[in-house]
Amino acid sequence: MTTIAGIGFTAPWLLLALLALPLLWLLLRAVPPAPRKRFFPAVTLLLGLRDDDSLSDRTPWWLLLLRLVVVAAAIVGLAGPVLNPTIEPTGRGPLLVVLDGSWAGAPEWDHTHKEIDRLLAEAGRSNRPVAVLRLTAPQPLQFQSAASWRRQIIGETPQSWQPSPDQLATAQTHLNEIDGGFDSLWFSDGLDYPGRAEMLDALTSQGDLTIYQHPTATLALRPVTYVDGMMEVTVARSLPTNRAGGLSGIASPSDSLSQTVTVLAKGPDPGGTLRTLGTVTVDFADPSGTAADGQNASARLSLPAELRARIRMFEVQGQRSAGAISLTDDSLRRREIALISAQSGNEGLALLSPLHYLRKALAPTADLLEGGLSDLLPANPDVIVLADTARLPPDQEAAVIDWVNQGGLLLRFAGPRLASSDTARTDEEPLLPVRLRSGGRSIGGAMSWGEPKTLAPFAEGSPFSGLSIPPDVTVTSQVVAQPDPALADRVIAELSDGTPLVTRKSMGDGHVVLFHVTANAEWSSLPLSGLFVQMMERLAVSSASKPPEATDLDGTTWSPLQVLDGFGVLQDADALPGVAGPDLIAAEAGPSLQPGLYQNGDRRIARNVLRTGEPLTAATWPAGVVLSGYGLTPERPLGGLLLSFALLLLALDVVASLSLSGMLSRNTRHLVGKAGSNMSSVMLVAIFAWSVGVGDDLRVRAQGLADPTDQNSRPADPQVTPKADALAALRAAELTLAHVLTGNPQVDQLASDGLQGLSNTLRFRTSVEPAPPAGVDLERDELAFYPLLYWPVTANQAMPSGEAYDRLNTYLRTGGMILFDTRDADLTRAGASSPAGRRLQQLALRLDVPPLEPLPTDHVLTRTFYLVQDFPGRHSRGAVWVEAASADAKQVEGIPFRNLNDGVTPVVIGGNDWAAAWAVDNNGRPLLPVGRGYAGERQRELAYRFGVNLVMHVLTGNYKSDQVHVPALLDRLGQ
Repeated sequence: MTTIAGIGFTAPWLLLALLALPLLWLLLRAVPPAPRKRFFPAVTLLLGLRDDDSLSDRTPWWLLLLRLVVVAAAIVGLAGPVLNPTIEPTGRGPLLVVLDGSWAGAPEWDHTHKEIDRLLAEAGRSNRPVAVLRLTAPQPLQFQSAASWRRQIIGETPQSWQPSPDQLATAQTHLNEIDGGFDSLWFSDGLDYPGRAEMLDALTSQGDLTIYQHPTATLALRPVTYVDGMMEVTVARSLPTNRAGGLSGIASPSDSLSQTVTVLAKGPDPGGTLRTLGTVTVDFADPSGTAADGQNASARLSLPAELRARIRMFEVQGQRSAGAISLTDDSLRRREIALISAQSGNEGLALLSPLHYLRKALAPTADLLEGGLSDLLPANPDVIVLADTARLPPDQEAAVIDWVNQGGLLLRFAGPRLASSDTARTDEEPLLPVRLRSGGRSIGGAMSWGEPKTLAPFAEGSPFSGLSIPPDVTVTSQVVAQPDPALADRVIAELSDGTPLVTRKSMGDGHVVLFHVTANAEWSSLPLSGLFVQMMERLAVSSASKPPEATDLDGTTWSPLQVLDGFGVLQDADALPGVAGPDLIAAEAGPSLQPGLYQNGDRRIARNVLRTGEPLTAATWPAGVVLSGYGLTPERPLGGLLLSFALLLLALDVVASLSLSGMLSRNTRHLVGKAGSNMSSVMLVAIFAWSVGVGDDLRVRAQGLADPTDQNSRPADPQVTPKADALAALRAAELTLAHVLTGNPQVDQLASDGLQGLSNTLRFRTSVEPAPPAGVDLERDELAFYPLLYWPVTANQAMPSGEAYDRLNTYLRTGGMILFDTRDADLTRAGASSPAGRRLQQLALRLDVPPLEPLPTDHVLTRTFYLVQDFPGRHSRGAVWVEAASADAKQVEGIPFRNLNDGVTPVVIGGNDWAAAWAVDNNGRPLLPVGRGYAGERQRELAYRFGVNLVMHVLTGNYKSDQVHVPALLDRLGQ
């Protein structure tokens, strides 16, 4: 782009045509306007006479000036003028766009997209090959055209983690694979991370580097903790608001970064809808709640226990990123625990009370309820603790059994009463995990030990696995379990001699746990040790007041329940693998450890983006690096305004010419005819202007009248789109087959040619007359106009965004069909996988795809128009998958087919490369060979028949399936 007087021109050479304006002035002066005609009989006397000194009338100067302005405006408009052009030097040669792509860039992701699109448009005008490197998900570099990347970059979304050292090392390996240098544009998210300096050196060694970074601070929530019975909310930011220098001269942080931040506590209401349960304002200017560096601020929130138990997350209001979300887990939720003992409150000394040590262990982390069981059960506590209680009254026992079945945890401790009773001696009691022997076992008793016993190491499958056992924890007495086939599966802790110490069994959704010792220090020293508190935590009896250490989770594996995307939206994590307990606490976040909620048994731990004590440091750059802010004023093409202005002046010229020639005084019919002739000239000039314009992007931006059916004429600027009304009218008027744009020009062109061949076949053989096929951009286009989408799957195509998946799922639910074609049947016929097949699995994860099965021989697709059993394309052996039939689909006697798929299967999956078999050129001839000789042409014919059946199935549903029932219906009616 060339800049002249602050205005850029995409085709400045066209301005040379302005030099011809003086010649045009002389030419127009030599051509007078048409004279007025008046009939005068005496003129006949002058016939035959010649006047050697005759002189033509002159064109008025103002009309000459008007016409010169028209030509000048058209020339300048066609030269592609651009207001606020890009002032950075674009350079030559390959260009690499580097994206941090982390959660820190999510709040400004829309601005980042626009800036990248602007720079890619400039690179496209300079014919520079472009590659994109995502540091949070590095892939081998592929230099393609800028226009191709502009379509693909739309589907890019930030990740919920920052680039790790391993990912940066992989990215540098890909850089080293490129021969020759290249320039780089690095879109930084504004945060520092390990390995960033090495990546900076690697990029600067290849060529020129420009850093793009927002000047605003990054906000993030630290994990919420309990302090003095209240929830403490801490907000961190990468830059203090009173910083004066800004980002290395880009711009100073504006006053829009408020010193007060509102944090919302969210959770489900009784109906299950996520709502705001409480708010707290965090003030960075408050010294009592702000760290000394001005980058952290905290505030405390107090809520009733009922609301506090519902909180699922805390969120910074107005921030859209994973860092602005702090998920809650068992460490925040204080559980309600009912403590019940058979002894009265004033019996014996306090240290001998069965509940004394339980109070000390649980009071800091849980809400304790004490009283009678009948009084506490209506409160629906999370845990009920029975200390040395042998039996419960029948009505209370039934109520407790029902409470456990609904998910409660009953924790029982042994004691003299339980040891001396006949409870669970012969038959297993519902509220005890095992049967018990009479009398128990103790030092000096009938079943005596020579010395106190220690605890055996916890087994791998035990909830206590990985806990360290202090050597001073000993047991002197216990109740002994009766041998039983189920005993081994219910023991979760045992003594060094193999006798059970803790047993557990499941009841409904809850559990019953029995400690075979007392809850006080009478039978063991376990209640005096820290191990006792850790065992309570592992059983989810209490909730930890501080996050667990990595060593506390040794030997455990945690399954992800939900994970956060880069924008802070929770997503299901069924497909992600489990995470080792120590890694969940200590390892860096990444693709295998994404921020979210993780579960192990009844315990839940939230792994948030920002961990407790983790710094949030702004990125700093060396002095020699070019640091640029985002463009404050976007480029504005002026070509359309100038061409429109030229057309308006041409219309004025028509009126002026008619006036000078006297045509305005004639009758209306003659005037309309003459004006139509002049307007035809105006339209010819407009068509000429469009035909010689420079670039589709300039024409679309200039006029806003691009053909909505032409995918290549899509506006380059996201803010300028084709007229939605024109597109809707065109698509609603005629049936159109569509294919999904993959970003690969060859694949997309082949898909378009294939659907054109199928449309021709439908037009010649059926009553269906489709319009020309269309390419569909999943990120922008409305899908409801197309009954069938052909989706060729490539190994490197971009993943759709969340909004695109929502539209796809709505399209499938409302009757649309997608034909997925991996085009790899020649690679997978022996059972091997292919890159396209693996990409299809990734694409289909977020789609509402029903259960599938290979296409049955009696499926309605085999007979909607043609009777076919083979479904070849360019390949002939690939399996075809459709929606699975319901379990109750049966064949009725006298009817040759089962009643399968009462409706349209929403997806058809295969790999036979049908588009290649359907594809035709502009003359309707097959574009690619299929097979050999007659067999190949027969295979192509079957491919066309399968395509016809597919479209007829989409349009008619189960119509053909219902027709086979007509004889049975007539027979029932007695006809």
